[in-house]
Parts: sequence; structure tokens; C-alpha cells
Amino acid sequence: MSSKLPKGFVYVRDVVPSICIELSYCGRDNFVGKRIDGYITEQAILTEQATAALGKVQADLEAQGFGLKIYDAYRPKRAVRHFYRWSRDPRDERLKQVYYPDIDKRDLFRAGYIARRSSHTRGSTVDLTIIDLISGEELDMGSIFDFFSPLSWSNYNRIPPKQKANRKLLCSTMMRYGFKPFWMEWWHFTLKNEPFPRTYFDFEVR
Repeated sequence: MSSKLPKGFVYVRDVVPSICIELSYCGRDNFVGKRIDGYITEQAILTEQATAALGKVQADLEAQGFGLKIYDAYRPKRAVRHFYRWSRDPRDERLKQVYYPDIDKRDLFRAGYIARRSSHTRGSTVDLTIIDLISGEELDMGSIFDFFSPLSWSNYNRIPPKQKANRKLLCSTMMRYGFKPFWMEWWHFTLKNEPFPRTYFDFEVR
């Protein structure tokens, strides 16, 4: 399967088959409310290096009875353009109370919640959480994925101790294997030594 991808990229599940994948942008369960441009099938794609590191994270967590769930991995440039078009349409705010209750959607780019040049497009950034292997349930991180609010900041302190501990487990394990966190999103991590630090790709997720 990976032979269909550009050189240096792999399907995550080909390398880490036990990982859970639920791509939010491949369906309607996201802040736009529809499938995002460039997402054809629910396949998590990353660079070979990022995938290898993610496999180490998964093995570490599995030894503790946990695992990873991926919300998003490689993201084509056309998806970011879709986000921007959506942000400029004031008529579409049907999911405001779910994902961005305290900020105008026109300000999401300016505030840094969405980037015009996304690190995801370089292929070594991943959005994820931790699940319990027995129940399959996500650990409580204090907010849903893509909740655009200070509540989602990695260092937000006004959450219960258990939620802090869950965020710490995710962050410390990802950092142990070479990923760096993004302070505005507890779910967002980029491989430190990413192989394509200045290249933004636009091939489809299929």
C-alpha cells in the first residue's frame, strides 16, 4: 500500500497495526461539519521517521494498558485552504458552541488556532490522544479535539488533577520519543527532526 505514496511517506497502520485511527476531517465530526478537501479515505499518513517514533510511543503505552488514537496526521494544503474559506463565511456557524464558543471564527487563524501553513502538511505532525485498551474509551483530557479555547492549551491549569495527569502522560511519552508539543493544543505534536522541514505537500489522503 505504501508504494502509492510519495517517497518517504508510509501508512501508519502498515507500520503500527495496533494503533486506532479516527480521522476527524474524513467525515462530518469536525468544526467545519463536513468532509474536508483532500481527505478521500480514512488513512493516517506520516513520514517514515515520524511513524517509527510513533510506534515506540504506542509500545510504551501498551505496556501500561493504553494506546494511541489518531485524529489527524498528514494534511494536504488543499485542506488548509478549505479551512480558510470556511472561516471567511459568516453564515456558517452551526458548530460554534461545540468547537469555538468564545472566539469569532474569522479570528481563528489570527489567534493561531489554525495555521495558513500547517506543520501537518510537512508530514511529521500528528494530532492524537490516549485510549484505554480494554474499554477503548479516550482518557479525559479536559476538552474535545479541536476545541479552540485556552481550555485546550497544554499548560492550562484550571482543570481537575486527573485531566492534568492524562495530558502529562500523553505529552511526556510523546516527548520521550522525539516529538515536541504545541502549547495551544494538548493533542498536537511534531517530530523534532522532521525530514521535510520546509516542504508543504498537497497529495490526497487516500
